[in-house]
Amino acid sequence: MSDDLERSFERVRRLTEAAGLPETTVGTSYGTPALLVKGKSFVRMKDPHTLVVMCALEEKEMLMELDPSLFFETDHYKGWPAMLVRLAPIDDEALTQRLIAAWREKAPRRLASRFDAKSN
Repeated sequence: MSDDLERSFERVRRLTEAAGLPETTVGTSYGTPALLVKGKSFVRMKDPHTLVVMCALEEKEMLMELDPSLFFETDHYKGWPAMLVRLAPIDDEALTQRLIAAWREKAPRRLASRFDAKSN
């Protein structure tokens, strides 16, 4: 793993840990570092500058329209419930919100409900 990719993934991992997302483990997806919940990938590094996050299609369209400087897709992701996030310009707070939303997309309903109950 390149130093840049490792540094970028460390930021993602650190923010996920700080958010207190339960049952999160480190793994790989398509040969790049990923975070999983109960064995299901919810984010993965595309490259040192880009993160793939799981996202409901409606939310994806809205976010890409609201801020295309942060959120985008390539042809590969069209029609797929995942979008790309540019890591350099996104601040930690906004990235944490995307990580939590991506985790919720893949977490079992009971686990997500427990997390939401603790967060409120």
